[in-house]
Amino acid sequence: MGPEFWLYGAVGFAAQLVDGALGMAYGVVSTTVLLANGVPPASASASVHAAKVFTGAASAASHIAHRNVDWRLLALLALGGVVGGVAGTYLLTSVDGEKIKPFVVAWLGLMGLVILYRAWKGARPKPFSWKSPAPLGLVGGFFDAVGGGGWGPVVTSTLLGSGADPRKAIGTTNAAEAFVAAAVSAAFLTALVTGHWQTEGLADHLWSVLGLIAGGVIAAPIAGWMTKVMPIRALTWVVGFVVTGLAIWQAVVLFG
Repeated sequence: MGPEFWLYGAVGFAAQLVDGALGMAYGVVSTTVLLANGVPPASASASVHAAKVFTGAASAASHIAHRNVDWRLLALLALGGVVGGVAGTYLLTSVDGEKIKPFVVAWLGLMGLVILYRAWKGARPKPFSWKSPAPLGLVGGFFDAVGGGGWGPVVTSTLLGSGADPRKAIGTTNAAEAFVAAAVSAAFLTALVTGHWQTEGLADHLWSVLGLIAGGVIAAPIAGWMTKVMPIRALTWVVGFVVTGLAIWQAVVLFG
C-alpha cells in the first residue's frame, strides 16, 4: 500500500465530505489533483468515475437513509445523466475536452450568483419548475464525463438556482450521480476494449483510485447527516459560496 493511497484517501475524504453535504466538488477536486500530478485528462476522468461508482453508492445510501431524496427527480436526472455521460465519454476519448470547460465555468459562476441572491433574499424553497429534469441530467452527465467533474456543479447549482429545496436537490443529485458514474465507467471500459480509446499507464493509478474510494466511502455517511441537520438558509449560503468559489478557481486555472 503506497503513499499515494493515503494521500488520495485524504483527498477523497475531504472531497466527498463537501460533495455529499453540498452536492458538488468530489469530481472537480479529485480530477484537479490527478491532473496536477500529470495524469492525462481522459485517464483522470476514467479514474475518478471508477471511484465515484463506490463513493456515489455510499452517498446515495446515506441520503436515502436521511430522507434527502425525491424519487421522481432521481429517476429523471439519472436517465438523462446516463445518456449524457455516455455521449461525453465518447467525445472525451475522441477530442480535447478542454475546449468545453469555459462554458461549464461560465454557467457555474452564474448559478453561484443566483444561489447567493436567493440566500440573501431568504427565498423559500419551491418545487422544481421544469416539466422534465431529464434534459438537465443529460447536460450534467455530458459535462461530468468531459470535465471529470461537472455533475454537481451543473445539476445541483441549477436546481438550487431555480428555487428547489436544498436538501432534496443535494441528496437527489448525489444519489443520481452513482448511476451516471457507473454508465461513464462502463463507457470508458467499452472504449478501451474496442480500441476506440488508447491509453497507457492507467494501471499505475490504481492506488490513487483505491485511496479516493476509501476516503469517499468513509465520508459519505457523515455528509448525508450534515445535509439533513444544517438550516436551509445557511445551507444555501454555503452552497452559493462554494459554487462561486469553484467557478473562480476553475477560471483561474483555465485562463491564468
